[in-house]
Amino acid sequence: MPIQQILTGGKVPVKIYTDDVDPKALVQLSNMAQLPFVHGHVAAMPDVHVGIGATVGAVIPTKGAIIPAAVGVDIGCGMNAVRLSLKAGQLPDNLRPLRHVVEAAVPVGFDMHSEGHGALASTVRAMSGGLDRIVKRHPGILKMQKNVERNWMRQLGTLGGGNHFIELCLDENQDVWVMLHSGSRGIGNIIGRYFIELARKDMGKHLANLPDRDLAYLREGAEHFDDYVDAVHWAQDYAMTNRREMMRLILEALARQLPPFTATKEAINCHHNYVAVEHHFGEELFVTRKGAIRAGAGDLGIIPGSMGAKSYIVRGKGEPQSFCSCSHGAGRRMSRGQAKKKFDPQDLIAQTAGVECRKDAGVLDEIPGAYKDIDAVMANQSDLVEVVHTLKQVMCVKG
Repeated sequence: MPIQQILTGGKVPVKIYTDDVDPKALVQLSNMAQLPFVHGHVAAMPDVHVGIGATVGAVIPTKGAIIPAAVGVDIGCGMNAVRLSLKAGQLPDNLRPLRHVVEAAVPVGFDMHSEGHGALASTVRAMSGGLDRIVKRHPGILKMQKNVERNWMRQLGTLGGGNHFIELCLDENQDVWVMLHSGSRGIGNIIGRYFIELARKDMGKHLANLPDRDLAYLREGAEHFDDYVDAVHWAQDYAMTNRREMMRLILEALARQLPPFTATKEAINCHHNYVAVEHHFGEELFVTRKGAIRAGAGDLGIIPGSMGAKSYIVRGKGEPQSFCSCSHGAGRRMSRGQAKKKFDPQDLIAQTAGVECRKDAGVLDEIPGAYKDIDAVMANQSDLVEVVHTLKQVMCVKG
């Protein structure tokens, strides 16, 4: 479907691909549209919902500045999926032992790998130089959390918590897929928080002129701008590497339990919380996707539903008005606190019927009922992407 509503009144308009928007999200979108360096318009995807400062599901094109809080603290968070040469009938009837095997291979929640295990040593070495360069200029990063210099290595190839997950899915042809969602873990969170605060400090008294202090920005050419660009790109690379290492560990674990298989070439690894330099409407711009994926013409992407809903492998149509973007998922309909008040574990059991997963109070905030209807979200972005595969999970690992 085309753009459903347009907000005016800011420096630029806001073009929204749904009419299902929380009023608080509309305020956040309007706030972003007031910033002097936002270029052209702001685009809001069908999964749009309230974030911190910047709305989740927003695509923010800027010229000469970046908003660190719009990129967020889970820098480079995104998806990875790969199709296996297995069919549904080759999976065991009881998937619980398989879930435990995956949970043993990939630490979840606050857990991490033991020293010397997890990510390949060559991978750790490849990432080390970039971080050393960043902390040499900003040693305060290492003071924000205990054992930062060791933990980032131990967290490579780990899931984390919240809405991060690992799933075994079946597509419309009964082919088996492995799909996962994670980002830059603790080190990305630290880098994000460090530069968000630095942007506030750099703005000084001008911070009071912003509609929201979480929209503090770094100007191109200012003292810390290049350092942030360097740090955010490193964190995005870390997130991509983290997903790649997790997928390697998962496939190794599955290979010990399932019939022999190969991973097909149809593999996708894409960010949905990140900033990149792109060319749109004749200009080189910084494009921040806060809960949105790139959907350029021919780009393959992943749009997951909730724990009990369908997910989609999509191909981008390169729609200019969305800055070649689409949604990053279903999008939350209610906050985590609201979900815990509204639902109980029996609701979770009912809404995840047929899925091998945790069904306890610890993951109640991720219940499918807390999310928007993924089918409605997909219908609202038919101008942005075409569906290549429809996936339904049969096993889900949560942190």
